[in-house]
Amino acid sequence: MSGAGSRIKRKRSGPPFLARSACGRSPCVRENCFARLSGEQHASYVLYGRLNGRRFAVYVPEELVPEVRRCLDNGRALQDLLYQAAPRYVKALKRERDKASKKAEN
Repeated sequence: MSGAGSRIKRKRSGPPFLARSACGRSPCVRENCFARLSGEQHASYVLYGRLNGRRFAVYVPEELVPEVRRCLDNGRALQDLLYQAAPRYVKALKRERDKASKKAEN
């Protein structure tokens, strides 16, 4: 397929992504915590994305991070496969339509 008119354009609002961020407004309350002693905050994971045009952020507990990462990677791979399959599917539909119209002419 060539030409700008024949390409399927993706609407890119961006897939959700997982980020590590310094979260929380107050210092740690644990007695011997390094974060409390240094005055820093604990790093945590947050899932960011867009849904219906609105941004969202969801806290992800550290023990769920590997599973959420795996799900996001699988979702991106699936999305790429769908975008690869779409042009082939449209071509197949057009071939079927053309066959049906030729059959109707005869």
